[in-house]
Formats: sequence, C-alpha cells, structure tokens
Amino acid sequence: MHRNRGSFGRNCTETMSCRWGTELWDQFDNLEKHTHWGIEFVERYTKFVKERSEIEIGYAKQIRNLSKKYQPKKNSREEDEYKYTSCRAFLMTLNELNDYAGQHEVIAENLTTHIICELTRYIQELKAERKSHFHDGRRAQQHIENSWKQLESSKRRFERDCKEADRAQQYFDKIDADINVTKADVEKRCSLKARQQAQLKHQVAEDSKNEYLTYLQKFNKEQNEHYYSLIPHIFQKIQEMEEKRIEKVGESMKTYAEVNRKVLPIVSKCLDGMTNAAASIEPTMDTKQVVESFKSGFEPPGDVEVEDYSLSMRRTVSESSYLNSRGEGKPSRSNSRGKLWPFKRNKLSLKLGSGPEDCSHLPPEQRRKKLQAKITDINKELQKEVDQRDALTKMKDVYIKNPHMGDPNSVDPRLEEIGQNIDKLELDSRKYEAWLLEVETRLAEKSDPHRRQSGLYDSNATTPVNNNCAPVNRESPDGSYTEDHSTEHHLKSRSTVFDDDFDDEDPLPTIGTCKSLYPFEGQNEGTISMAEGELLYVIEEDKGDGWTRVRRNEDEEGYVPTSYIKVFFDTNAKDS
Repeated sequence: MHRNRGSFGRNCTETMSCRWGTELWDQFDNLEKHTHWGIEFVERYTKFVKERSEIEIGYAKQIRNLSKKYQPKKNSREEDEYKYTSCRAFLMTLNELNDYAGQHEVIAENLTTHIICELTRYIQELKAERKSHFHDGRRAQQHIENSWKQLESSKRRFERDCKEADRAQQYFDKIDADINVTKADVEKRCSLKARQQAQLKHQVAEDSKNEYLTYLQKFNKEQNEHYYSLIPHIFQKIQEMEEKRIEKVGESMKTYAEVNRKVLPIVSKCLDGMTNAAASIEPTMDTKQVVESFKSGFEPPGDVEVEDYSLSMRRTVSESSYLNSRGEGKPSRSNSRGKLWPFKRNKLSLKLGSGPEDCSHLPPEQRRKKLQAKITDINKELQKEVDQRDALTKMKDVYIKNPHMGDPNSVDPRLEEIGQNIDKLELDSRKYEAWLLEVETRLAEKSDPHRRQSGLYDSNATTPVNNNCAPVNRESPDGSYTEDHSTEHHLKSRSTVFDDDFDDEDPLPTIGTCKSLYPFEGQNEGTISMAEGELLYVIEEDKGDGWTRVRRNEDEEGYVPTSYIKVFFDTNAKDS
C-alpha cells in the first residue's frame, strides 16, 4: 500500500516553494490543527485591535472632558482672565488638545472600519472555506480506506480458497496412491469424487485470485490518484487558504500602522499650535494689562504738612495727608490709630458684573474705560437698529411702488418697534456719555489743581450739590463704595485714621448743611450711619475721593458718600 512513500519526501529548501500536497501528504490531522490555530490567531489579533480602539475612544473622551473642564465658563471671572496672553495661550492649548482628542477618535473609527469589521467578516469566510476543504479531504480519505478494505477482503478470500484447494489436492493424491484398498469400485468412486472436489477448489481459488488482482489493480490506481492528484489538490487549496490568511493578517497590521500614521500630520499641527500658543505669551504685555486693569487714576499723596502746636491756630487736615493731625499728640481712644487705610474692604465685595449702572463703584480710570466700552457697545447696537430701519424703509418704498409685492402697512409695526429701540439706545448713549464726561472732568481737575480750586467755590451762598446719576434704589456698599472710586483708592483720602470719638476740645466748624437722599449704614471705621431725609452738618467737604465729613451732634461725626446727600454750603463759613 505505502510502497512509494519514501519517494514523496522532498526538502523545501531545494525548491522555490513548498507544496503541502507533496511535502505533507500524510499530515492531514496536523494540517487540520494548524489551520484551526491560524483562525484563532486572527481572532486574537482582531480582539487586540478592538481593545486598542476602545482605549482610543476612552482616551479621546477623557481628553475632551479635560479640555472642557478647563474651558472658561460663560459670564464668569475666568472669562475676564483671558485678556492676558498667558491665559489666551492656555485657551489655545485647550482648543488644540480638543482637536488632538478628535484624531484619537479618528484612529478608533478607522481601526473599527478597516480592520475589525473586515477581519470579522473574513474569519467567517475562512471558517467556511476551511470546513469545505477538510470535508473533501475526509471524504477522499474515507474512499481510499474503503478501497483498501475491499482489497484486504479479496486477498483474505483468495488466501482461504487457495488453502482449501491445496487440501483437496492433497486428499485426492492420498486416495490415488493408496495400494491397500481391496474394493475397486469404492476406490474408483472415491477417487473420482476427490478429483472433482480438487478441481472445484482450484477453480474457486483461481476466481478469488482474479478478483484479488482486480481489486489490487483498482486500489493501486485509486491510491495513486489519491496521493498524487486528489490529496495534493485539496492540500494545495488549504495551503493557498493559509497563505491568504497570513497575507490578510499582514495587510491588517500594515493598515494598523497606516491608520496611526495618517493622523500624524494633524497631530503635528495640533502640537505646533500648542507651541505657537506658548510662543505668543508676552510677559510685558501681561504686566501692561495689569496696569490697564487696576490703574485707579489717583495721584500719590503729597508730603505731610507741618503742624505747629505752639501757634494758636485752628488745626486742619491736609488734603494729601494720610494721618489725622489730631492723633499725633494725645493718647488713642480707639483701636483705629495707626492704620493706613481709612476704610476696610467689605467682606461681601461686589461680584463681577454687578454694581451701579453708572459704574461709580469703580476707580476713576477703570470707570472711564468701563463707560467707554459701554458706549461702544451701545453705538454698535444703535447702528444695527439704524441699518434695520433703513432696510425696512426701503422695503416699504418698494411695496408702495409695487403693491403686488406686499402690503406697505405690514412694515409699520416693526418700524415703530425699531424706532423705540433707537430712542432708548440714544437715551442710554447720552446718559453714559454724561457720566463719562463727569469722570473725565474729575480726572482733568485732579491733574490740574488750580482749575479744581477755581471751580470749587464759584457757587452762591447755599448751592445744592447732588449727583444726578445716582440710582434711587442704590444699596449701601458699606464702606466699599465711593462715588467714582473703589476701596483701594482711598489712598488719596485726606485722612486715614479716624477716632471713634472726635476731639471734643477743638471740633471742626460747620461749613454748611446737607440732607441725606438715601439711607447709609456706615458699618466701617470712620463712617457714620444716616437715615433717608436726615439733616446733618457739613464740617469737611468732598476732596475728590467721593466722601464728605458730616456731624450729627457734638459726639457723632464721620464720613458719608457724597452721592448720598445734597449739600448746602455756607459761603461765609467757607470764606472764613
């Protein structure tokens, strides 16, 4: 059966390519195991790519959440921080990081589309093809085994018949050679019967031999076809299937690398964007922006004037003095002695975006910038409304000339609405411009002391002084408020230390009266509370910091916001 096996073995290294049909003709079971392992390997690689895709999706999600977490929140303090170049660079970095996360999502999407889905489909096809090839191999194996069984059966039958023919021949020869037999007829009959039996057995053996030879010839032919044609053909298909599988894995690995390489240019651009964002940081510009943001417009205080107590003169407080002159020569009756600032910062400071409409809670310079920005916004809105009005007016003219295009009266409600908006915006613009003019005038007066002094006393005997821009329902800022200054700019204040009880021995004279327009709590040191409509004495006028010193009686005096009162100066008292 296997007489030619030795001639089948070949060394694969001696040929350009190995053929499984000739080299592995007897390794059917091992090929079945190997191809099964190959499919498991493809499934394992597919699982690896799938897990990598999930990692990319999770990473991209975490990167996006991180970028979103540090994005400036709308209408928050963080949004105001992005006027600095470093903060803007950080925002650019966050945006580039968001794009960077998008590239990882692209990687995951391409891995899923070009590898995972493709390999999943291919594995199903590979399993079906493998099953078909090994089914054909088993069927061929079964056929050659059945043919071998038939050959073995005919050979055993031929062997048996030959043995029976030999026994019959030996029996006949024994009877024919026996000389001791006495009865001739019996001998004749037995001899004839034995001869016939031997001839019959020889004929049966000859038929068995012919049948065996036929089956032998048939088996050899089928075996030759099996090992030289059928099995090599099946194994060649299996080899091609395996080579295709390996090639498919290689293509998938190449695609895996290309998917990652494809996003590298965009990732590089994202990294370049981050580098450019870092290069755009300008420390000098940021420090300049700090000046623009916090510059108050106040002038530094001047020298402290000499106060000679040896002279019998009324002690007054210098405009540019930080210290109360009455606190130098006598023991303190209050814990406020020696403090630099006249008013403490309120713990409940104004929130970002809050404050009076006229921005009077801000320092002069900041108030001027805020009002200018507001006027610019109003002018932009006003221009939009004007453009809409002009467009609607032209549309109405077209409707009047061409009634079939539309009703001219249908435009009137919108024109009326736009007209009202324009009137409101123009009113707001004039209001903010008036406040801006007031701030600029005050800043000009501070920069020109002679002009300030010349315009300070040009009123009549009792001239009311009032801030018309102050809102009626204004809440008391509790010490952090000034007419056009913030708490930090009380540095310009003419006195920074106040007694809880003012000097009873030498009180300041009254220079006028005032009436409170709004209630004021006066919780901070140096201030005095007042009720709406209350009448008080003025003992020291506003020196430009937004505060006026008043007296209720001999024991109660302090500072109140100038915009909260209406002042009536006594001309004679001021002249004296």
